[in-house]
Amino acid sequence: MAVYEFKGIYADTGKSAKGYREADNPKALRASLRRDGILLTTAQEEKEKNKRRHKDINFGALFGRVKSSDVAVMTRQLATLVRAGIPLVESLSALTEQVEREGLVRVLTTVRESVNEGTSFAKSLAEHPKVFPVLYVNMVAAGEVSGTLESVLERLADFMEGQSRLKGKVLGALAYPAAMVLIGIGLVTFLMIAVVPKVTSIFENIGQALPWYTQLLIFVSKTVGSYWWLLILLAAGAIFGLRRWVKTPAGRMKWDRMKLALPIFGRLNLLVAVARFARTLSALLSSGVQLLAAMEIGRNVLENAKLEAVVTSAIESIREGQSVAEPLKRSGAFPPMLTHMVAVGEKTGQLEQMLENVSRAYEADVEVKVAALTSLLEPLMIVCLGAAVGFITMAILMPLIQMNELVQ
Repeated sequence: MAVYEFKGIYADTGKSAKGYREADNPKALRASLRRDGILLTTAQEEKEKNKRRHKDINFGALFGRVKSSDVAVMTRQLATLVRAGIPLVESLSALTEQVEREGLVRVLTTVRESVNEGTSFAKSLAEHPKVFPVLYVNMVAAGEVSGTLESVLERLADFMEGQSRLKGKVLGALAYPAAMVLIGIGLVTFLMIAVVPKVTSIFENIGQALPWYTQLLIFVSKTVGSYWWLLILLAAGAIFGLRRWVKTPAGRMKWDRMKLALPIFGRLNLLVAVARFARTLSALLSSGVQLLAAMEIGRNVLENAKLEAVVTSAIESIREGQSVAEPLKRSGAFPPMLTHMVAVGEKTGQLEQMLENVSRAYEADVEVKVAALTSLLEPLMIVCLGAAVGFITMAILMPLIQMNELVQ
């Protein structure tokens, strides 16, 4: 069954209609639209459309990837429609007209047709893993079984919006220091290639020994100016090799261990991972997902091999009858507050609420640490840039001053 992008006219009102719909062939599409009161004018299969886009290099398609923020907004709208008592298929139809992201419209059209044919909502979503992750599908499945789909969708929207906010704050706070680093590297490189060689050329015939820092500056300037292409190749090769190494199991484990051991940044990486893990577990358990299944899904959101190994060991211990907190505490990889709150939640039967409290506390801690780190990095970048420019200036001016003294 193919997906068609169609345009047509409502028979009763004469208004234009457009969208996406699955059908075996154009004739079946025309019949399906006629049942909905739409007279088909044009239709195009998605495969043919995508082939033409590849030939024409449609830049709109390059930026049409569905983002988690798009899914979060869609989920919030779907929860509102379902809570209002609108049937799921009609709610999905309404969403296809409201959503602006073209890729998401196609996915929702396919999901709607699948649900209309009798497939469960969760299984229909599972056919699009790049848009709807395992966590999303499992929570929807639990909501369908328990009859609380609208509540689960609202919880999902809250969860995804919270994750997007946290990620946005971290990236936004680090954007300025990163820009400063790039500007500084660009400025120093320009000075080394375009300015320093012209100025230092006057030192070649003076017959006077130059200070070591001036000799170093001249050497670096000649190296960068003559072998810039080699330096770029070496940097690209190093990055490529590092990425290949990190993709191996042993390399990823060592890399993730190193990230957690870094001063300042290591603690920040740990807090971000633990906050995401705690909020994921809380959302899943509150939606009715079983503990072991929730742990399996929560493990995948940590994005750190060392922490994932700890959770894997904890899952095996839980299967053997141990509590959740004990293996996490025994590993020493997770912060004490998390293990303590989990232990209290298990004893009181409020594990979801305790995990929610932990995630909020760590997210607030991350925001404070990121703000402090940003306030520290900004002046540090300025000092480093000033030191680099000052070194270049001193290396050039000092021989000139010495020459002037000799002349006098």
